[in-house]
Amino acid sequence: MSDTNINSVTPVTDAQRAHVADFADFIVNSPSSYHAAQEISRRLLAKGFTELKEADSFPATPGGYFFVRDGAVMAWFIPQAIASSSKTGFRILGCHTDSPGFKLKPSGSSFTADGWGQIDVEMYGGLLLNSWLDREIGFAGRLVDKQGNTHLVQTGPVARVPQLAIHLDRSVNAEGVKLDPQQHMHPVWTFRTEGSEAPCILDHLAGLAGLEDATEIAGFDVVSYATEKPNTFGFDREFFAAGRQDNLSSVHAALSALENFVDSEVANATTDIAVLAAFDHEEVGSSTRSGASGPILESLLRRLAAALGADEQGYHQILDASSCISADAGHFVHPNYAGHHDPATHPVPGRGPMLKINANQRYATDAVGTALWTRVCERAGIPHQEFVSNNAMPCGSTIGPLTSTRLGITTVDVGLGLLSMHSAREMSYVADHALLRDAVEAYWEGA
Repeated sequence: MSDTNINSVTPVTDAQRAHVADFADFIVNSPSSYHAAQEISRRLLAKGFTELKEADSFPATPGGYFFVRDGAVMAWFIPQAIASSSKTGFRILGCHTDSPGFKLKPSGSSFTADGWGQIDVEMYGGLLLNSWLDREIGFAGRLVDKQGNTHLVQTGPVARVPQLAIHLDRSVNAEGVKLDPQQHMHPVWTFRTEGSEAPCILDHLAGLAGLEDATEIAGFDVVSYATEKPNTFGFDREFFAAGRQDNLSSVHAALSALENFVDSEVANATTDIAVLAAFDHEEVGSSTRSGASGPILESLLRRLAAALGADEQGYHQILDASSCISADAGHFVHPNYAGHHDPATHPVPGRGPMLKINANQRYATDAVGTALWTRVCERAGIPHQEFVSNNAMPCGSTIGPLTSTRLGITTVDVGLGLLSMHSAREMSYVADHALLRDAVEAYWEGA
């Protein structure tokens, strides 16, 4: 199926480097899912999309539209050719805007008996705890004031989880660092000397939002982010390091593909509706109002079908002609832990995005979806490869099975490769980002 010749690795081009530079800016502007939704909105508005409120009537007029719900964005493009077509489907690209990290507890911050000021956090998703040690951490998200207004906030590098010195833990290198999420993952952010005023992280966040103090905050959703800027590295600067690549890599690829697609001559000649579904809360199970297990996408599709004049039977006929590509990051074979991977399937950098396969349907890929993905990559003219887990290793999951179950449409799971997935700073291959973008664009073109 895929080319396994080591010489087939795609070299990095200047255009691919420019694409990754744009991705780096996107990451910097998206420290939380709410900021990511804001950045997606900004770019869609710049491409001429119309922002709708969910209370609005959704039009059938050709053009681009979107709405935001919390940290999720649903965007779609209705082509001009749809007016003369008797058969229309939805071509859905699903992804998610959240990443593992810390989430601020209601108490906000506290002090030890010795005067260390610490930020009180819960663990959000399956984060690699040790990757958050000894790095400067910021916090970002949304505050809701007592008048019901929402404020997006972002600190700079404000906290750090210091590791215990080797002098006090002589066995750490031989036995590994052992971290208790409650006791050891408690970021330091200030120190209070005797008689000094005790600062509160919630007061600090309120000030960033232009509020007087924490008493004006009625609710908040604030998460951590790694404050190091994204960067390329390696012999030919072919690697890319940044936080939140799972899954902003898919979000950015899809957004860039949509921007290119709506500018192309093909866009208005197609008879399918291109849909970008950027969900929130995938890392914690998706069972929220803005997650893939919730009604947000199905509600959109039903409303679009109704706007096009379809009744209930017509809606299901449209679904029959529809499909979904679930794009979420996957795993490269790790050079230091090759035994943790399937011995016959080794995804590596530069061979393109991977088709994710699991016999127990932790990924939604089946034969029909595989054929769809093959057509997409052939149309895009890009290489592609497969990922399957080692049988002795549990397999993660994605929004793919959730979408397939909820809508009953052909769904295929894909993604570009990472090392250090769920680390505070993940690693990818520069060329792969543009290759995934090209695949998504080809999908919306009708592959």
